[in-house]
Amino acid sequence: MFTGLIEKVSKVENIHFNNLGAKIYFEADFDDVKIGDSIALNGVCLTVVSVINGVFCADIMKETLNVSNLKNLKKNDEINLERALKNNSRLDGHIVSGHIDTVASVRKINQDGFSKRLEFSCNSDLVIKKGSIAINGVSLTVSEVFEKGFEVSLIPTTINNTNLKNLKIGDIVNIEYDLFGKYVQKILSSNKQKSKITLEFLKENGF
Repeated sequence: MFTGLIEKVSKVENIHFNNLGAKIYFEADFDDVKIGDSIALNGVCLTVVSVINGVFCADIMKETLNVSNLKNLKKNDEINLERALKNNSRLDGHIVSGHIDTVASVRKINQDGFSKRLEFSCNSDLVIKKGSIAINGVSLTVSEVFEKGFEVSLIPTTINNTNLKNLKIGDIVNIEYDLFGKYVQKILSSNKQKSKITLEFLKENGF
């Protein structure tokens, strides 16, 4: 599990693609991360397979490449990194699993005072206004929802400390919807539960 609070923006040292998947190398000054540990790279949970002189290596399977923007990475691209959540840490962001649901494209970028508003195109069925969403692993609050997209606002700290500062119109980002929203959708879509749990029932009980 992760919080969506990025610890470091690093660069791709190297990435090798083949018909089986990919192998990515990146630098980080994480002295407590060892082989077998989980680390989120642009919001994608990967397993560390080697550490040599501060350069980490992780394997990326084909399924992960198919559903994320990792397939677009190249040497020297900036990437967001977050170590797995410790069980004695504060949950300052929101619960992020590191399992990407889809990708979205940037369709608008607007400056709004000291903040920046970013609008994305994607399926917004699981997005609610003021709800949580992870973009490239960054925990953010949804400011607006559209029929096929949504908007978030970035404060200067988020802009300066993540790779979202590099986004341009048309760029592709990783999206992880709120975990609880996915469970609610599963309950509502279950034929067994449809007669017992409805949208009205959830609203009446504080959801």
